[in-house]
Amino acid sequence: MSLRPAAAEFIGTAFLLLAVVGSGIMAQRLFGNNLGLALLANAIATGGALVALILAFGPISGAHFNPAVTLADAWQGGVPWASVAPYIGAQVVGALCGTALANGMFGLPLFFPSHHARGGAPLLVSEFVATFGLLATIWGCVRTRLGVTPFAVAAYIVGAYWFTPSTSFANPAVTIARSLSDTFAGIRPVDVPLFIVAQLLGAFAATAVFAWLSPIGPTTAREVVVAHPEVRHELVSP
Repeated sequence: MSLRPAAAEFIGTAFLLLAVVGSGIMAQRLFGNNLGLALLANAIATGGALVALILAFGPISGAHFNPAVTLADAWQGGVPWASVAPYIGAQVVGALCGTALANGMFGLPLFFPSHHARGGAPLLVSEFVATFGLLATIWGCVRTRLGVTPFAVAAYIVGAYWFTPSTSFANPAVTIARSLSDTFAGIRPVDVPLFIVAQLLGAFAATAVFAWLSPIGPTTAREVVVAHPEVRHELVSP
């Protein structure tokens, strides 16, 4: 595997966390106790950044930025299993670096554990639903309307911020990194493991449902979220 896809996943995930954590800190400072406005600002900033990042880095790595997406894609034959560890490693390290940078830019410690409680069965169901919906959006678009996937993913995340009580983490790397920022976007470290379990279950459930509804081959699977370079080569080869 080339270093370029892993580097793209690292940079893209770092900037995703800059958007999530940084906008959360800014919103909290600007709006104080007005949590509704803070959440709105956080959601819009995250969605806007996500569109830009997927469009920028998608042609290099597929713009997963999410271990759940990478694992689901590997299951369907899109990403070689040998590439999964480098992808996930880059995503997690990128998420941690992005969080540290966001904290530091706002004059906070680079890492400090969150005290934002996000435990309990309702929030775990929320993360299952959030991640199921994210993967359903991706798998549905890649089958019929690949070009709109970046916009559909971002739109879904903005919406899911509001219709899920967990505010739709839907990403194990994001969840780990947000546990190290005691700010608006944070989550207690003790709540992280079950969040990740719920996210992976939601991702695999959505992948299984779409594999049954509309089976696809490995070439199509490699187009999640954006076509990889080898897919484009296959498409233009005689």
